[in-house]
Amino acid sequence: MQIYNSMTRKKETFKPIHDGKVGIYACGPTVYNYFHIGNARPFITFDVLRRQLEREGYEVTFVQNFTDIDDKMIRRANEEGITVKELADRFINEYYKDAKALGIRPATVHPKATEHIPEIIALITKLIENGHAYASPSGDVYYRVSAFLGYGKLSGQNADDRENGASERLNVDTDKESPEDFALWKAQKPGEPAWDSPWGKGRPGWHIECSAMAGRYLGKTIDIHCGGQDLIFPHHENEIAQSECCNGVPFANYWMHNGYINVDNVKMSKSLGNFFTVREVAEKFGYEPIRYLMISSQYRSPINYSIDIIEQCKAALERLYTCRDNLDFALENAGDSVPDNADQIKAQLDSRREQFIKAMDDDLNTADGISAVFELVKDINVNVINSGSKELVEYAAKLFDELTGVLGLVYNRDKGSLDDEIEALIEARTKARAEKNWAEADRIRDELKAQGIVLEDTAQGVKWHRE
Repeated sequence: MQIYNSMTRKKETFKPIHDGKVGIYACGPTVYNYFHIGNARPFITFDVLRRQLEREGYEVTFVQNFTDIDDKMIRRANEEGITVKELADRFINEYYKDAKALGIRPATVHPKATEHIPEIIALITKLIENGHAYASPSGDVYYRVSAFLGYGKLSGQNADDRENGASERLNVDTDKESPEDFALWKAQKPGEPAWDSPWGKGRPGWHIECSAMAGRYLGKTIDIHCGGQDLIFPHHENEIAQSECCNGVPFANYWMHNGYINVDNVKMSKSLGNFFTVREVAEKFGYEPIRYLMISSQYRSPINYSIDIIEQCKAALERLYTCRDNLDFALENAGDSVPDNADQIKAQLDSRREQFIKAMDDDLNTADGISAVFELVKDINVNVINSGSKELVEYAAKLFDELTGVLGLVYNRDKGSLDDEIEALIEARTKARAEKNWAEADRIRDELKAQGIVLEDTAQGVKWHRE
């Protein structure tokens, strides 16, 4: 598999640290609100990465954290008159609801920052001991950026850029040796949650949390670290500095970053009023079209969200569901006969698998992967559905499920059962058609349609689906 490494700025052949095993750290949400469609892109993208690596036979340990202590969380908890933990617990639960509805599998581990304070304190202590951090008289602890010669190697930013982009730039503390130094530990302010430490009561900075959690579950060097493009600086740059100065080895061998999302060709922003949570979009269009949108382009490319585009995603999904429903129906009515050109048809289907694998192994090119799936759908419609061969239908259905499963699509296949009354109506209509009582057959069809049941007459029998 080829991966574009943000560190080297080129595609590289992926080689894991340990044969047959892959460790991935993906930055998760800060749980003070429902996550928005910009957050959804990395969650979905790297869920697909995990699925693709597992398809290739790797045992994947996938770690995605929850940032459950943060300035925004403290602010919102105070506004609502609740504790930060109560706020975090609420939105972690809401994350799981939205993630499940998007087809995102739970991580192997979902660590919380507040449950790793000892590991965080140990890292900070070591950084102070080796001269890469310093405690201020106020009880804050800062990372000394000037002590790490490799600082900026991921983002490519120079010192002026870094100072302007520093996470504390709006509140430059006079205790800092340099404005670009960043907080590892923040002394407690009145009313804030705090933990005991060698520097007094306080809480961790954002960046050190991920270094501690990644090290705890994946070791000193991890295979792949991933997240949104907006995290390259300062978050991932700071993670590298902290971790490598503590451990003396590379923090991650491969860095993967997804592109931004625009809304109606404008960058998403709360101030512009074009900021949408996944929950808000799903209430209008459903969850799976959101997932489809996020993988409809290669992950490093920007994506544009609009009503027209999400409607196109819904239509594309309907084609996939129709194909899978047709396979189910064909299987129910197929026989044991095998066409003379069965081997040729299977070879054509197999070529779509190879097309799919080639796309996905080329830096997770899901756009071309989806194209391969739709080529497979064409082949199925032309050569398989009406073949009458159980062997061919089963072969095609297995391949369809394999490829859509890697993408995490077509996961809402339960149409629901029909109650006895509706089943009886379908049987009555079938009988009326057999007796050429077309008026009665049409009446029953219209009655079922009014109940949201759409019938389709085929050579193999009657098919139905819900509107």
